Amino acid sequence: MNIILYTKKGCPWCDGVRALLDEKKVSYEEREVTSSKKFFDEMIAKSGQSKAPTLDIDGEILADSDKDQVAEYLKSKGVAGF
Repeated sequence: MNIILYTKKGCPWCDGVRALLDEKKVSYEEREVTSSKKFFDEMIAKSGQSKAPTLDIDGEILADSDKDQVAEYLKSKGVAGF
C-alpha cells in the first residue's frame, strides 16, 4: 500500500492522522504543503481542494480527512490492525 500524507504545519487533524499511522505502524510519505508550493499544488491537483490532511492511498484520495475517517477507510481495505 502506497500512502502519501499531505499535511500543514500546526494542523491538529494532521497530527492526529500522523499519530494514527505511526501507532499502527503503517508506512507513509509525508508531504508538508505549507512550505512547499510543489506539494501544495500537487495536493490541489489530486483532491480539488486546499485543506489538510489529505491522503493519496494507492490513487484513492481522502480529502480534508481526520484520523477516524482514515481508520475507517483502512479498515474497509483490510489493513492489519484496523
